[in-house]
Amino acid sequence: MKKLLFSLSLFSLLASCYSPKKNCNQFHTGTFKFESYLNGELVTSTFTRNDTLEVDTFKGAVDTSSVRWINDCEYIIKNLNPKNMAERKPLHIKILTTKNDSYTFEYGLVGDPKKKKGTVTKIKD
Repeated sequence: MKKLLFSLSLFSLLASCYSPKKNCNQFHTGTFKFESYLNGELVTSTFTRNDTLEVDTFKGAVDTSSVRWINDCEYIIKNLNPKNMAERKPLHIKILTTKNDSYTFEYGLVGDPKKKKGTVTKIKD
């Protein structure tokens, strides 16, 4: 019985320390697709990012944002031509997991504790 408890404790300890391997650098540049639900409708946004700029196309409108990488898996984007006060606020994006051609991320306004999650697919290098 003691061996069983020791084994379970050891397994729990090792499992809790496991952190999935991420390769965020492969997502610093390229063309990407992001799908989300907006008012019950599935909408798609595409964007192209290099090390310092991100150009986003959504419903025919094009926006350009600056990109500032905090570390390999976190960055801040700020709209370069905001049309209102809401667009002036920068977004903090943190890549949580990566797969071959996609990543799951968490995002929210800088300084706001509320976060949302999403998944982006890389469609071109």
